[in-house]
Amino acid sequence: MSVFDAILLFLAGFLSGAANAVAGGGTFITFGAMTLVGVPPIVANATSSVTQFPGYITSTLAYWADIRHFWRGALLLCLISAVGALAGALILLALDNPSFRVLVPWLLLGATALFAAGPWLKPAPKPGHEAAVGSLAGSLAQFVTAIYGGFFGAGMGVMMLATLGLTQAGDYHRLNALKNMLAVVIAAVAIIVFVSGGVVAWPEAIVMIPGGALGGYAGVWIAKRVPQNVVRGFVIAVGLFLAFYYFSKG
Repeated sequence: MSVFDAILLFLAGFLSGAANAVAGGGTFITFGAMTLVGVPPIVANATSSVTQFPGYITSTLAYWADIRHFWRGALLLCLISAVGALAGALILLALDNPSFRVLVPWLLLGATALFAAGPWLKPAPKPGHEAAVGSLAGSLAQFVTAIYGGFFGAGMGVMMLATLGLTQAGDYHRLNALKNMLAVVIAAVAIIVFVSGGVVAWPEAIVMIPGGALGGYAGVWIAKRVPQNVVRGFVIAVGLFLAFYYFSKG
């Protein structure tokens, strides 16, 4: 890894953390940066999960006042999420890089479209005091979302928040807290599988993680000065650029 590559990855980590703090979509940036420095797509995908994980934890801790009221009731969804993430991560490891490369542009287009539609997918407030485990349909929706999250994490948060809004009780903030809690479970299981499979690029991850931490902190400053639509537009542009890049590379 050259000095230029290290600087690029650190900046990508910083922009990823800032984007996640303001609008989400940081995975697009870390995945894209690793692609540009020559990291194979499966390894780039797995390493992005590692670099995003600290942010999932801090977001969950920020919602601890809400989570402590419903975490026992959410244990079933945590279990379902763990099983789904395990399946998704194992499916990823079963593929080779050429096979995954064929899927990547379509996954990126789908995730970018999902991210772009995010503002319209936010659940409307519902009456209720707990984001409790809901129906069988809700459990199945979470299982599918967890499979996607274990396989390819970009857009997972938006997808999960949308499905939780349709299937679970609670207002928006409690649903967002539940989403963050489940994201930690999904990412943790996927990371364990990826580390065991030896598909994590640790030098690149070590460079990006501090950048992500600083970006997450700076994101608060950015959120007060830069319109969220501008950040969302930047992330969408990155997603479309990456999709075009992989389509053009065949």
